[in-house]
Amino acid sequence: MLGIAASGQICELMLDNVPAGIAIFDRDMRYLGCSRRFREEFGLGERDVVGQLHYDVFPGMPEDVRATHRRILAGATESSDLEILQWPDGTIDWVEWKMMPWRDLDGEIGGALLFANRKTEQVALQTREQTSHLAMQLLIDSAADYAIIMAGLDQKISMWSSGAERLFGWTASEAIGQTLSIIQVPDEQQDIGIGERLSQVVEMGGFRDRGWRKRKDGSQVMVDLTAKPIRDQFGRLIAYCGVLRDITPDLERERVLRENAARLRSIVDTVPDAMITMDEYGIVESFSAAAERLFGYRAAEVVGQNIAMLMPEPDRSRHDGYLARYRAGGVRHIIGKARRVFGQRKDGSVFAHELHVGEFEVDGRRVFTGFIRDLTQREADAAQLRETEAELAQISRGAALATMGSALAHELNQPLTAIANYLQAAASIDPAGGEGAVALLREALEESSRQALRAGEIIHRLRAFLARSDLERRIADTAEVVKDALALALPGADAGSVNLHMEISPDCPAIFADRIQIQQVLINLVRNAFEALGGTGRIEVYAEPHPDGVHFTVLDDGPGLPPEMEHHLFEPFSGARTKGMGLAISRTIIEANGGRMWHERVPTGGAAFHFTVPVAEDSDG
Repeated sequence: MLGIAASGQICELMLDNVPAGIAIFDRDMRYLGCSRRFREEFGLGERDVVGQLHYDVFPGMPEDVRATHRRILAGATESSDLEILQWPDGTIDWVEWKMMPWRDLDGEIGGALLFANRKTEQVALQTREQTSHLAMQLLIDSAADYAIIMAGLDQKISMWSSGAERLFGWTASEAIGQTLSIIQVPDEQQDIGIGERLSQVVEMGGFRDRGWRKRKDGSQVMVDLTAKPIRDQFGRLIAYCGVLRDITPDLERERVLRENAARLRSIVDTVPDAMITMDEYGIVESFSAAAERLFGYRAAEVVGQNIAMLMPEPDRSRHDGYLARYRAGGVRHIIGKARRVFGQRKDGSVFAHELHVGEFEVDGRRVFTGFIRDLTQREADAAQLRETEAELAQISRGAALATMGSALAHELNQPLTAIANYLQAAASIDPAGGEGAVALLREALEESSRQALRAGEIIHRLRAFLARSDLERRIADTAEVVKDALALALPGADAGSVNLHMEISPDCPAIFADRIQIQQVLINLVRNAFEALGGTGRIEVYAEPHPDGVHFTVLDDGPGLPPEMEHHLFEPFSGARTKGMGLAISRTIIEANGGRMWHERVPTGGAAFHFTVPVAEDSDG
């Protein structure tokens, strides 16, 4: 950017009053502005030439002049003390001119600056000096964000711009005559002094650096410094000029950006889910550490490549088409939704993963983010859970069958005895005894029939059980047994707002039992408690050392059991808490494993079921 053009009304005011012919051009040689003197001396009058090509304003420009302009825009500075200018009407003037490039804040050439004056009454040299001085002063005063300082060979300040006043706090009257040391920061580690830096300015023809400088109030400011040597018309060094810009806010922004980038990188590298960003054409822009671990590629191998390389066929071949249709139609089918898809690792293996896709824009550019969660272990765990539940169900049915065997003998004994008694009574009745005898015979046969149907119903209850009841007693960690059982119990329970609390005594020993069967007992008791609570309440599960082994407790704060049921809890088909033979099976399992099981009423409300299991060391004998 050009300081003159950026200064608005001040620039126009200065150009209208500067007693010199000045024209400012951009890189296309279009006018950015020109002084009133320039318009007057070159016949433009009040004509507004801003935005017009120099070659249109002065048609017929010779090719050698155009070539001069090209050299200026390439960085050259050219001038002429005396040159003929022929006007379109044929008149001729002698003109002195100087043309040079002007540079923007980044030091890039932004256009050309022309000083041109008609040489009248032998004052060309004076006019040129005055024009250069005014142009420089205009640039200095309009550079509000820059401190422009000039110092003599003795390092004493001879010029102190308004920008320097704002940046450092000293007024021009305070600073002029002081040495450059007033803004120098004392630094014991600084090896290069002011004198040596000024020597570098002379040797290198200029110097650019950044560093800390001191303000009047003692505070420090980080500046970007460009220093140049000033020479007279004979090439002699007469002064130094420096342009300083406050970059402290830039440093703070850079620091914040670095911290944010580091923080984001730390988060991205820490989260277990893989994260990938790509542009709207599928080109990967970032690849997190978790993505490296998941896919087996290093980030350098993926960034800049098409994300389809991480997909198996046929998705790999179709993905570019998906993106093209999205760019054309913009229909958000998958944005913000979780999808189960497949990925392909570097070794060629294919795995299932859950994909969440997001979208955002940066400077009008569309970027997609993908969060990827590997489903391999989850699906394997789910399969294992299903397998374990099936095994538990089979064991439960086997244990139930064992219980049914003993219960069946008890249940069938009564109806079979009744049948035998009724049949014996019927056999003793003489049919010739008249209608009374017939009635008694009929009643005996009907009662026998009812008891037979009852026995058949008892047998019918065995149809849902399988014949497996093997007992595999091994050493098992008590805490793991309880935790795994609760993990299996919760998916099959209607949790509602039930609070489940587990507490394992730290000195609880390992048990010696059939691990699967003990877990089945815990599962049955916890699920029974959920059903009893009806969706609201608290369940507590404890395991602690006991003289008989390990003492397990499943306690709830529900309504408890009716007194009439408490004496029949562990009998088959008692109807208490569970359907069928749940508690009877549970007690059979515990007794088969060498423990015992009982129930007690909780004084504050609810029910508590207890059972013991032998510990590992007790099984060695």
